[in-house]
Amino acid sequence: MELKIQRPSPTCKKSGSEFKAGDVMFSALVREEGKLLRYDWSHDEWTGAPDETLAWWRSVVPEQEDGGVSLAPVEALLDTLESLADQPEEATLRYLLALQLLRRKVLRFADSAGQEEAESSDTCEGEDEVVSLVCRRRDCAYEVVAVMPEAEEHAALEERLASLLWSGGES
Repeated sequence: MELKIQRPSPTCKKSGSEFKAGDVMFSALVREEGKLLRYDWSHDEWTGAPDETLAWWRSVVPEQEDGGVSLAPVEALLDTLESLADQPEEATLRYLLALQLLRRKVLRFADSAGQEEAESSDTCEGEDEVVSLVCRRRDCAYEVVAVMPEAEEHAALEERLASLLWSGGES
């Protein structure tokens, strides 16, 4: 059995104050409504483990490395995917972004009752393939045209996609 534990919260559960590098914090895994939730408290607000605690620990907020790169927030990437829908000239970038979100398991292929019919019917020559995806996080569906990049576009698309996916560091 694989447990999925949330990342540390950027703020204290009780006071709402933001954690800073070097701060001592306490974390607990608590069972609530059949789920295992992680909560984080600052040293000053910790009064002991709450009821239904499975485990708790003390840690120190690590220093943020200067110039380090980090993944862009998923919500920002989903917003970008949605905004690119109205820009047919950006179809290739939108398709590649959708593939990255599939890889990160933010999007999933839609289960389609009519999928067998679509696969068995002949598609017209030159008709673009449309990929149906769903996002549980936003409870919505996306239709993305599958557009393979041309060879001369590879470098520029790679650079643009990297700038969308990563923040910080050199670009």
